Amino acid sequence: MYADAALAIARETMYTILLLSAPILGGSLLIGLLVSILQATTQIQEQTLTFVPKIVVVLLVVVIFGPWMLNVLVGFTHNLLVDIPRLVTLG
Repeated sequence: MYADAALAIARETMYTILLLSAPILGGSLLIGLLVSILQATTQIQEQTLTFVPKIVVVLLVVVIFGPWMLNVLVGFTHNLLVDIPRLVTLG
């Protein structure tokens, strides 16, 4: 029984991690692709040209999606803390 609860917590944790990281990774991937296409067409191979736009996009994504991400994280934490008495009785 305890193993099932631990697996459920692990599954919910992984789902929350994927959900929270998706906007940041998606934005970074999209801007990286666009900058790579720009570099390939103009043949400019400057390394900072890929680095700076990714930082700006990640910052913008965190500002835009930050409240939603915080709500998801607070909900996950609340559910985890509420389940502590049930988990203690399983052990």
